[in-house]
Amino acid sequence: MVFDLGGVLVRLGGMPALRQMLGTDSDDEIWRLWLESPWVRRYERGQCSTDEFALGMVESNALSLSPERFLDAFRNFPLGLYEGAAELVQSLVVPSACFSNTNALHWEQQPDAPQLRQLFHHTFVSHEMGLVKPDAEAFEHVVAALRCAPPRILFLDDNELNVAGARAVGLDAHRADGLDAARRILEEQGLLTSD
Repeated sequence: MVFDLGGVLVRLGGMPALRQMLGTDSDDEIWRLWLESPWVRRYERGQCSTDEFALGMVESNALSLSPERFLDAFRNFPLGLYEGAAELVQSLVVPSACFSNTNALHWEQQPDAPQLRQLFHHTFVSHEMGLVKPDAEAFEHVVAALRCAPPRILFLDDNELNVAGARAVGLDAHRADGLDAARRILEEQGLLTSD
């Protein structure tokens, strides 16, 4: 069982700021722009510093704020685990993993960071792997590390681009917008202990 973090198990607070910064109200368009941004991809692969990322984002998107103000908003994108998320993961009857496009700033400083790092049997974070979703190489890396046939890996993500990327590699991937959607899918798959 492989979870994306943000939007599935972790509450995200950055959408209003992203809407304003990127000038669109469509969440799907925001995520497309975010995932395709060369600066986001570079930063979440661990290939540039936080300051370089902030400057690159401000300049490439012609944002009307300083890199420091961009970072102030960006730092608060992850808001911590949804209530009940840790218990949901702990109630699985199969080993769990997380696979998240993230960066050192969010991974180390987000609320619940210590708990997140200990919650899973396996942890795959993009800035340490040097690979990002939805790229096939990133999913292939996870599959190889788990030593499991792709169809036997259930993957939940809140972003359709990442779900499509996982399916292209053969994973049993589903879109889960939030904890309730994740719980529903896990119940349908019979992967939760019965209390």
